[in-house]
Amino acid sequence: MRSNRKNFVFLFMAMPAFLGFVVFFLLPTLMSFGYSVTNWSIYIPDYHFVGLDNFRKLFQDTKNMHAIWNSVRYAAVITVVQNSLAIVFAVLLNRKLFMANVAKSVFFFPAVLSILVVGYLFQYIMTSADYGLLNHMIQSFGAKPVNWLGNEKLALYSVLATQVWQWTGWSMVIYIANLKSIDPGLYEAARIDGAGGVRLFCKITLPLLYPAASFNILMSLIGGMKVFDAVFAMTKGGPGYASETIMTTMIREGFNSGRNAYACAFAVLFFLIVFAITRVVTYFLNRWEEGIS
Repeated sequence: MRSNRKNFVFLFMAMPAFLGFVVFFLLPTLMSFGYSVTNWSIYIPDYHFVGLDNFRKLFQDTKNMHAIWNSVRYAAVITVVQNSLAIVFAVLLNRKLFMANVAKSVFFFPAVLSILVVGYLFQYIMTSADYGLLNHMIQSFGAKPVNWLGNEKLALYSVLATQVWQWTGWSMVIYIANLKSIDPGLYEAARIDGAGGVRLFCKITLPLLYPAASFNILMSLIGGMKVFDAVFAMTKGGPGYASETIMTTMIREGFNSGRNAYACAFAVLFFLIVFAITRVVTYFLNRWEEGIS
């Protein structure tokens, strides 16, 4: 009887979070799937079923395909660069170095800031106007200024660089926590057998970083796929559509153009792409775990 009462209390306490999940995530997701096969719009209150027309139009629009490719490329690059840097910094700062704790705080501090704040800050730093701080520094060395945000080949990577700066410290802290859990005796035994620093890292450190790496890789991959704030603050998807992503296109079509059903179709496609990519990555992460065990 007491056990049933305790279970009821736990269920009652979890109910607000469950209701919030249903109302603000599950229900809108199901509605998006439903609206994606209609012609619903704020301008067409009497909508009707149109089948896969929205998806056909979506794939026929080169701007949308460009936005999808930008999102995939952005997610792949930021995942590799952010995690590579985070692992290097974590290994270095995990040692007993002078002011290591201060360095950890400095690296982690950008993650505390709002993404929009970071975006507007770097828009000011990278602007090609006369007051652009980065170009001032480049010109002081006698080089020509660079149009970081106005060049279609550089705009997306300029945004990406700011996000690597902001989130590498966050990933680094997770890697450091994982490093603290590795038994020092493994390193001592390997050194007795004559293993050097590179061999210690490849054979002990890197394999045992699997728990942190699997989490960080998935989080940075998903976060990269749904990037919106930084792109909106720095380039608005420009120049042209050079830095347009899935999320910026979805917002533009759904809110600015009023093509709500079309935006829902984009949301469904986005869901399927993220699901497929995460499944593939999870498969390889599981293979990695099996190799360790």
